Amino acid sequence: MTTCSGGSSGSGLKPRALAGCLALVLASGPLIGCSLFNKDSDYIPDTPADKLYNEGLFLANDKDDYKQAAKKFDEVDRENPYSDWARKALLMSAFSYYKAGQYEDCITAAKRYVTLHPSSPDAPYAQYLIGSSYYDEVLDISRDQARTRQALNALQEVINKYPDSEYALAAKKKIEMARDQLAGKEMEVGRFYLQKHDYLGAINRFKVVVTQYQTTREVEEALERLTEAYLALGITDEAQTAAAVLGHNFPDSPWYKDAYSLLTNAGGKPNENKGSWISRAFKKLGMG
Repeated sequence: MTTCSGGSSGSGLKPRALAGCLALVLASGPLIGCSLFNKDSDYIPDTPADKLYNEGLFLANDKDDYKQAAKKFDEVDRENPYSDWARKALLMSAFSYYKAGQYEDCITAAKRYVTLHPSSPDAPYAQYLIGSSYYDEVLDISRDQARTRQALNALQEVINKYPDSEYALAAKKKIEMARDQLAGKEMEVGRFYLQKHDYLGAINRFKVVVTQYQTTREVEEALERLTEAYLALGITDEAQTAAAVLGHNFPDSPWYKDAYSLLTNAGGKPNENKGSWISRAFKKLGMG
């Protein structure tokens, strides 16, 4: 049976060919209605499943009323829990909640779909909706980043479980941005410690960026800040290594110019110590 699947990017997520699905459902309703399976053979739902489903599609596709559409799709499951319509309606409910900005409801519906229908062709989309819902709730770096971590985990599930799906690439892009967000949070805290002259606290934060978020845009500043913090502590060897690794990997970076200036003003110059944790961290990823 043809199902409605989702799009692949950002807030423009839209199940494929909603209008086409609507036409197909309307055309085949009488036939499909005969295939409903109820726990009680004498049970007659208040409203036929296909009618509720079609009403939900109409509200979502023609009226852009996603809140009301979600309610219609939820009714399908309540009124016809053992039908194939319930499976399709559950995915459409998750989609409609996402479009309405009701992310918790979307996550609940999408998680239920993945649990009940893990081998469905639409399971990757449901998992992507979970990650996207968390992602759209990410707060700025001055706030707690719990949602960012949840988004990372949920989006990584798309890649791990459905690597060949059309949503894997979209998930990777959002993962990159989420990692930038987490790295930015570490940098914010590290700069705070640096201003308070808590150099060890600052180094620990910058170290997280260098070791865990090395491919983000924050790593250049992290290396410069390490140069600054190690110089302040008199640990010249590590300061020289941080600057040398920065210059080797990002020679045109303005942060390298700052690190170079700090060292030369202190009477030193960039010089990589291959045994340093900084050097090892970059070699581990093939960047050094």
